[in-house]
Amino acid sequence: MTVIKNGPKTKKLKVKAVSDLLSIIYGPIPWEPRYNASEELVYTILSQHTSDINSERAFHNLLTVFGDLDHIADASVDDIEVAIRRGGLSKTKAPRIKSILNEIREELGSFDLSFLAEMPLKDAKAWLINLKGVGPKTAAIILCFSFGMPAMPVDTHIYRVAQRLSLVGKKISAEKAHDILESLIEPKEVFQFHMYLIKHGRDTCKAQRPKCHQCSLTELCPSFKRYQ
Repeated sequence: MTVIKNGPKTKKLKVKAVSDLLSIIYGPIPWEPRYNASEELVYTILSQHTSDINSERAFHNLLTVFGDLDHIADASVDDIEVAIRRGGLSKTKAPRIKSILNEIREELGSFDLSFLAEMPLKDAKAWLINLKGVGPKTAAIILCFSFGMPAMPVDTHIYRVAQRLSLVGKKISAEKAHDILESLIEPKEVFQFHMYLIKHGRDTCKAQRPKCHQCSLTELCPSFKRYQ
């Protein structure tokens, strides 16, 4: 394999090469909607700083207790906190969930965010980020997972792997990395690439003791020798 040197004109080629190599390991990952957009927003709040298992348990318990988003929005913060306690940080997340649901309902009269799918990606992001407490990562998750739009959520795994591969510079913030990575990926491949980098970050390119000797990306990775 020929090493692809780093640089603005070659980063798209590197992303394609990375994606092709990881596709051999993980296979195709087709997009499927997870939750509707407002539910996805609540789930994303619950997923922050906790495991997938605990956030899913908290989310499903929340819907089991209250039934729908209207009842959650109308519930007291204390009652929401009890319902999501198993997800962790419930004292912080409960008021955020109630506040943001009421903000959406007051703005739209409902929780139907399907209109976002008809907007240009930049405008849809801007609408969501205008909600108090919604940043680029949360906006990208909603647009990507609920609508299949080519928004690239950047979590800690993706940020770490992208920096080690020099797809984004060391001084680039996680927030800025969203737009940079989106610009390097074919729109139809954004979701799959997002999933590949998460899986690779969890399985191989770990924060501590990365398994470089097992990595299929070593010839593309300028950080490889650093961890030997």
